[in-house]
Amino acid sequence: MIFLLRLLKICFLITCPSFVFAQKINRQALVNRHNVVVKSLDTLSSLTVGNGSFAFTVDATGLQTFPDYYANGIPLGTQSEWSWHSFPNTQNYTIEQSFKEIDSHGRKVIYTPQIAKPQRRKDAVNFIRQNPHRVHLGNIGFELYKKDGSKALTTDISDVNQTLDLWTGEITSHFVFDGQPVEVKTVSHQQKDIIAVSVESPLLKSGQLMLRIRIPFPTDKFIDSGNNWANVDKHSSIVTKQGEKRVIVKHKIDDLNYTIGLSSSLNVKSQIKQAHYFVIQPVTQATSWSFTCDFSEKTPEANQVNFAAVRTNSQTGWNQFWNSGGAIDFSGSTDKRATELERRIILSQYLTKVQGTTETPPQETGLTYNSWFGKPHMEMHWWHSVHFALWGRTDLLEKSLNWYKIALPTAKKIAHRQGFKGARWQKMTDYKGGETASSVGAYLIWQQPHIITFAELCYREKPNKQTLEKYKELIFETADFMASYAYFDKEKGKYILGPGLIPAQERFKPEQTFNPSYELNYWYWALNTAQEWRKRLGLKPNKAWQEVIDKLSALPVKDEVYLAAESAQDSYTNPVFLTDHPSVLATYGMLPVTPMVDTTIMKNTFEKVWEVWHWDDTWGWDFPMVAMSATRLGLPNYALDGLLMNIRTNTFLNNGHNYQDQRLRLYMPGNGGLLAAVALMCAGYDDCKEENPGFPKDGSWKVQWEGLKKFF
Repeated sequence: MIFLLRLLKICFLITCPSFVFAQKINRQALVNRHNVVVKSLDTLSSLTVGNGSFAFTVDATGLQTFPDYYANGIPLGTQSEWSWHSFPNTQNYTIEQSFKEIDSHGRKVIYTPQIAKPQRRKDAVNFIRQNPHRVHLGNIGFELYKKDGSKALTTDISDVNQTLDLWTGEITSHFVFDGQPVEVKTVSHQQKDIIAVSVESPLLKSGQLMLRIRIPFPTDKFIDSGNNWANVDKHSSIVTKQGEKRVIVKHKIDDLNYTIGLSSSLNVKSQIKQAHYFVIQPVTQATSWSFTCDFSEKTPEANQVNFAAVRTNSQTGWNQFWNSGGAIDFSGSTDKRATELERRIILSQYLTKVQGTTETPPQETGLTYNSWFGKPHMEMHWWHSVHFALWGRTDLLEKSLNWYKIALPTAKKIAHRQGFKGARWQKMTDYKGGETASSVGAYLIWQQPHIITFAELCYREKPNKQTLEKYKELIFETADFMASYAYFDKEKGKYILGPGLIPAQERFKPEQTFNPSYELNYWYWALNTAQEWRKRLGLKPNKAWQEVIDKLSALPVKDEVYLAAESAQDSYTNPVFLTDHPSVLATYGMLPVTPMVDTTIMKNTFEKVWEVWHWDDTWGWDFPMVAMSATRLGLPNYALDGLLMNIRTNTFLNNGHNYQDQRLRLYMPGNGGLLAAVALMCAGYDDCKEENPGFPKDGSWKVQWEGLKKFF
């Protein structure tokens, strides 16, 4: 009898579909099967080590040896969350010089668009957009010389074999130069701005392998790849300490001062090759050398760590990361796309941790190179960071939320200037919450409720009084703005949003646009959530918020399909409106169902968008947005087809970066969006009773996951 019971138990475990969730995932095996391997000097396969607040990106040599060659690929950047700089404001430019009044419901509202003329106003806008900006702290690469004394070219590097061990955060690089092998190991400290490197090669003994420290000058361009060697007279770099095993370079550019310190396992000698260009040579007859390089905006520490200590620190930090939060394993799936999706998931976790866990919301190209002058865009904060909470790593989301408190005074100033209450959150900004002029950004509103989303996710993780007190001011100021921004149309008896806005789909003129579907539902959800926070705190409902909730305009519908905006009755016939972000799908995807949404009409909308959209003109986060909407609508095949659509902007490179175009060779919102979507596809959302709602139930997908959280 006992034997039969055991046999029945075994049979049950084998056949029960839900048993897949009872098994513990072998996380190390899962992660390591997607280690990145590089076999050439591929400019789009650069690899990064870092800790989220600091990142160091290397070429196939394991250091930043060929920065000019890689500049138009994934650049070889060295950036920290503190590395911000402004050119001197000698002309006393101010944001007020970009002011422009827009008529909205019979009153003038001041916005800050880009202005083409007169010239001084144009110059003012450009200066404010350019400053402050992140800077590249320094290029750390090999100086390689052939026996005949000539310097190495990229064509002199052969037999490349490089691997990023994701489980430990260590890059091992093998290559051959001048007939001699070189092995390099590169790691980053997980709490400090320090890299550590070990080198094994006969080239050390022959004096053909040295180290270079070279410091670029920041550009005032949209893109800064960290290889501007001009303007040498506009900054200074000097050696302030030179001992047997320690060299410190102090760099000054305007008000930014910092040091680069080298700690060596061998005695070294250094020389200044030219301005901002230092060559360091180990004095040795050995074939092994290790060193650390630290970057500090303060006085560098006296006791420096060595390679072994940093390596251990990296291993410990990455082991802790991978063993925390969620994991998804597609082993046993027969769908040919499963391996690729799993690769994207693993690499996106690594990249978003390395590139996007700063105390300031990250820029769209992370800590690798500057785009949009190195500034973060607050509507993208959702796509960068919301996944951390869904993957059980809310602490990483919270790192950037204190920025909202820093930015609050400016946000309140913007709202007051425009005649609104509360705080209107900046779009394109900086580490201090500064305001930037933009012909699009000045009119966007979908970033306004994001802080309510973030705070609600934090509360779900820690539903206590401390969380409520921590975020209540931000939520209440945000809700005050949202309620006052809505305009009451007496003829309709409804509150409307706009004119004077551009929706998430940036194809509409602000002077004409009103009532975009996604923003309407976000307003409804966020104001209701803010009221719930008042209730949790023992406060009465806010009457002004409730007035807007009760009388907010319905989502605009035409032919049983939701429109992009009520003002765009030709949403699906005008080709211009079929490009960029299909944000009408975010209405029920990024957001949960509310009384505003009719799911039948929403399904019609999804099918219409799928059929007519110009998918070649989209962005990396659009595909996760499609997948989230399809998942909530019970369309798992569309969820996968959307998430893995074969479109250039949905390309994930060998190193996991989401490639967009020649300008944006990496795009972190695509990585963060992918992780948010797959979490929803696996763990579902509130009131979802289905297991793995974003995956077909035809047996082609075997989905095992743990540690994920349901979304709203």
